[in-house]
Amino acid sequence: MSTALLNETKGAVTAPPSPARFFQVMHAYQQTAALKAAIELDLFTAIGEGLGSVALLAKRIKASERGTRALCDFLVVMGFVTKAGEFYGLTPDSSFFLDKNSQAYIGGATRFLASPDITSAYNNFADIVRSGGPRPNADIGSGERLVWVDFARGMGPMSRVVAELTERVIHSTSEVKVLDLAASHGMYGIAVARHNPKARIVAADWPSVLAVAKENAERAGVADRLTLLPGDLLKVPFGTGFDVVLIPNLLHMWDRATINVMLKKIHGALAPNGRIVIVEFVANDDRVSPAGAASFIMNMVANTAGGNVYTSSEYREMLAESGFTGFQATPLPPAEHTAIVAVRR
Repeated sequence: MSTALLNETKGAVTAPPSPARFFQVMHAYQQTAALKAAIELDLFTAIGEGLGSVALLAKRIKASERGTRALCDFLVVMGFVTKAGEFYGLTPDSSFFLDKNSQAYIGGATRFLASPDITSAYNNFADIVRSGGPRPNADIGSGERLVWVDFARGMGPMSRVVAELTERVIHSTSEVKVLDLAASHGMYGIAVARHNPKARIVAADWPSVLAVAKENAERAGVADRLTLLPGDLLKVPFGTGFDVVLIPNLLHMWDRATINVMLKKIHGALAPNGRIVIVEFVANDDRVSPAGAASFIMNMVANTAGGNVYTSSEYREMLAESGFTGFQATPLPPAEHTAIVAVRR
């Protein structure tokens, strides 16, 4: 008797076991490759320009009609492209995020997200599970690396939304001195400066990365209020008297001992009643939800020696141990990040 039939006789009808999910996951690399190729070929931009037929699209992206049709159809299956008869169109999400004519274009993020520095760690993930982390020279959290320049250039547009949401959490119209740690593209400090003409920003990161932050600040018209602080964040002196210290997307790179060193260093840089603002993927105590934040653990195990996805409770503990009070955690939907704010005692 089949499983479905057996359950039906007990008053409940359930689907029989299926290998479908297994094959979906085993073929997931094809989705990544297709999306990366479509961005590289400017296919979304071409479709957005109204070139909906295979012949016109193939000519526009300089590709074969066979390959273009296959890619377009697969993008329809994936939910990135629509199809009516023989004509292709963009979904609202693709039009907003993947058409280069959109100000919200984030296709450049593939420069980091699909770079060999990030993806090669998964070629033999079983070895990483056995050892608990990557080889020492593959730890992206150690030293100045070209991959962080790629991150700054590729992820800036995507991070702008989260930066704006973070600014709303800590908005001030008073004179403020802000330290933006691991500034990268500079979007978090830039967001503060854009909304508060009295804010002055110190952006700290590796020298090669800060060049990108400077470019973005110039485009945003706030470069005259941006000071660059190049160097290793664990070693370079921060100075004192900061009203706000921003630390976006950094603490997940380290183990708790290193985080505690950084938090105490930040505590010393803040003025009395100054605020620390941590922007991170934060997991619930079960460590498997919410799915987007919890899944980030794969990146940490694959690419860092001690990185983790920490829970709200763990951040509260670490901040309290380092002399902070007034803990508040604010989710930042539609982003998968959370803004954690605490005050120097």
